[in-house]
Amino acid sequence: MFEVLPHLAPDPILGLSAAFREDTNPNKIDLGVGVYKDEQGNTPILSSVEKAQKVLLDTETSKTYITPQGNQGFIDGMLSLLLGKTSPVLLADRVAAVQAPGGCGALRILSELLARCNDNAKVWVSDPTWANHIPLIGSAGLKIETYPYFDKASASIRFDAMMETLRKTEKGDIVLLHGCCHNPTGADLTNAQWDEVLEVAKEREFLPFIDVAYLGFGEGLEEDAYGMRLLVENLPEVIVAASCSKNFGLYRERVGLAAIITEDSATRKIAQGQIQSIARGIYSMPPSYGGALVDIILADEALNNEWVSEVNEMRDRMKSLRAMLVQNLHDNGSPKDFSFVNDQKGMFSFLCITPEQVREVREKHSVYFVDSSRVNIAGINQENVETLAKALVSVL
Repeated sequence: MFEVLPHLAPDPILGLSAAFREDTNPNKIDLGVGVYKDEQGNTPILSSVEKAQKVLLDTETSKTYITPQGNQGFIDGMLSLLLGKTSPVLLADRVAAVQAPGGCGALRILSELLARCNDNAKVWVSDPTWANHIPLIGSAGLKIETYPYFDKASASIRFDAMMETLRKTEKGDIVLLHGCCHNPTGADLTNAQWDEVLEVAKEREFLPFIDVAYLGFGEGLEEDAYGMRLLVENLPEVIVAASCSKNFGLYRERVGLAAIITEDSATRKIAQGQIQSIARGIYSMPPSYGGALVDIILADEALNNEWVSEVNEMRDRMKSLRAMLVQNLHDNGSPKDFSFVNDQKGMFSFLCITPEQVREVREKHSVYFVDSSRVNIAGINQENVETLAKALVSVL
């Protein structure tokens, strides 16, 4: 049976990780995989998470299944975090939601729901977008189109071109939007630009599909939610996929949320049954552990305050790393102005160099990142930044 299967090329990011591990250069630098790293290059367990683990260990009395929709405390806490505690859609009972196995699980559940609604549905994704968006959404049978988003030549958002394309969408089309900290470019819409997106969504009646994987890593937990809340509060329908991998550091626990904002409470009940049915057909019951930790943190004032402080600390550190890289590039005589890196937000940045230059810096200097020039800013530290800057300057 299996001899008919074609050989598939390895995932580019996972392939990079394997190549990095095999590299014997003691000064090698890994800027590929998107995980937060501290100054020592470790991805630590947050202090708030450590404390929540102890609480869970002391209070958990069973390993039986949790409810099909997931940990209700987790769902309620995440919806308040994402949409605001006094969100009008929450008060009006217009939100259906399930706990999902990571942000990827949330994206897939929502994509399957869209396919149930319309098997000819068309999803517009930004050019570029996170590489896994296309297989996650496309494998549900949805058609994928792209809208212009980022211009490497000017290192800026192609907002006019983006709006021109969105004004050509048809009623019932779906538009995937990054809630904040755009992956892979790090280039985010301004609040004024989000306001324009809302007006086009009203005019064309497309459905916003918001992926929010880095809340708090841009400008702050409240600030980063602006665009998402704007659309949710002013449109009849929006869907949201959220991840707790980055801002809670729960990568391996696979904690996510799939949420559907419906026009009214009656439709919410229908949507709730549908997404639980989809989840049942994919993985049956959700995992408990990570969601329980998030529930404990968000429900406890002291732990929540500590977690917010830790998110702020990670964000501030990544901002300082951006500035440090830009300064080192300048000090080492870069012929290219990289000041745009300071304007980008979150964990990732596009360096806007060519694939040939990316491969050259990898082969000659053991600096690993994908050919698109996306780098994980959190992989930079005080010890490697000058080596990185010199390597980049050498290939420009």
